[in-house]
Amino acid sequence: MAIMQLTIIPLGTRTPGVGQYVAEIEQALQREGVRHELTDMGTIIEGAPQELLALAARLHALSFAHGVQRVVTQIMLDERRDKDVKLGDKTAAVQARLA
Repeated sequence: MAIMQLTIIPLGTRTPGVGQYVAEIEQALQREGVRHELTDMGTIIEGAPQELLALAARLHALSFAHGVQRVVTQIMLDERRDKDVKLGDKTAAVQARLA
């Protein structure tokens, strides 16, 4: 299992806001049925590495359907093979240390 942080930035839009693009990505993730968490700076998604990378490619392509000519996608993939890691485990481990 792996965790991927994904940030998709459409460039050259009519306004500085990108909320409509983020909402479309969120809807696509809900349709895909993947475990994920939307944050202020990106989206964190849980899954098998090869599936996450394929999903990132599909999500990257969404903005182009609205006439955007350039999209920058940042992907950070964290895969551990020594133990099973799930979304929220890292946060819980830090919270436990703070308690």
